[in-house]
Amino acid sequence: VQLQASGGGLVQAGGSLRLSCTSSGHTFRRYSMGWFRQAPGKQREFVGAILWSGASTSYTDSVKGRFAISRDNAKNTMYLQMNSLKPEDTALYYCARGVKKDYWGQGTLVTVSS
Repeated sequence: VQLQASGGGLVQAGGSLRLSCTSSGHTFRRYSMGWFRQAPGKQREFVGAILWSGASTSYTDSVKGRFAISRDNAKNTMYLQMNSLKPEDTALYYCARGVKKDYWGQGTLVTVSS
């Protein structure tokens, strides 16, 4: 199983980015998926998750109303649309598989300048 996060970059506060998590080596549509992030000097934290069908999502309070997770099971890909970005959103963003988080992507860096 391989997960690869991409789409990170440098953006000004208030801007937007869309991250992608592409996967291979498993039946993607059978698993819920999640996004996590780790800011410099901090522990990794949960950002949000999406049910295997895409019918339900959940988010940590700090990103509710600004971030949106979606998925395309035909493309084995999950997305994280990030709007109204803040400097405190600066972090390495990771995707992970399932409730057990048994596989992780390598992380993509998001830097939000003030």
